[in-house]
Amino acid sequence: MAKRCIYQFVALDTQIFLTVEVGDGYNQRIDLSVTGEDEPPTVYYKKMALNNRVVSTFNSVAEGNIAFCFTNTLDEGFVASPDYSRWVDIKVEVGAQAKDFEALAKAEKLGPLELEIRKLEAIVAEITEEMDYLKQREGQMRDTNESTNARVKWFSILSLFLLTSLGCWQVLYLQRFFKRKRLID
Repeated sequence: MAKRCIYQFVALDTQIFLTVEVGDGYNQRIDLSVTGEDEPPTVYYKKMALNNRVVSTFNSVAEGNIAFCFTNTLDEGFVASPDYSRWVDIKVEVGAQAKDFEALAKAEKLGPLELEIRKLEAIVAEITEEMDYLKQREGQMRDTNESTNARVKWFSILSLFLLTSLGCWQVLYLQRFFKRKRLID
């Protein structure tokens, strides 16, 4: 049994369009599971014994990586060898790319130019959302950075004060020690 996974990062509530094609394989079974990385893992899609072509569309319920895992299992009684091979073709479309614009064109009777404008509009909207997300993350990172810098500054000031105080105390202590022993006047 061999298991391979492919990971794709997706934002919250993003549409994902999955197309998987599987080649012929003698006495082999390929299973597919699509899961999120949250705890417990969200199972978006699971299919045992894939044959030919599988198409699925789903929306993400959390932000993070989605794992597309394939398991190739030999039937009982067969020993693994390089002679048993099988190809798998996977196509994952996320966000604006995952929308079915052909169905939209038929439903709204759009011309080719109008269809391209709709595609570009969806892509621009996705880019705008991504930029807003990145601005928010940058703000969070900046706040974290400023907080860390303030803590380091106060720790440095405290360390400097303590070391200076300790140095002065040592000088005074040694002076009194040597005066008692009558080594200095």
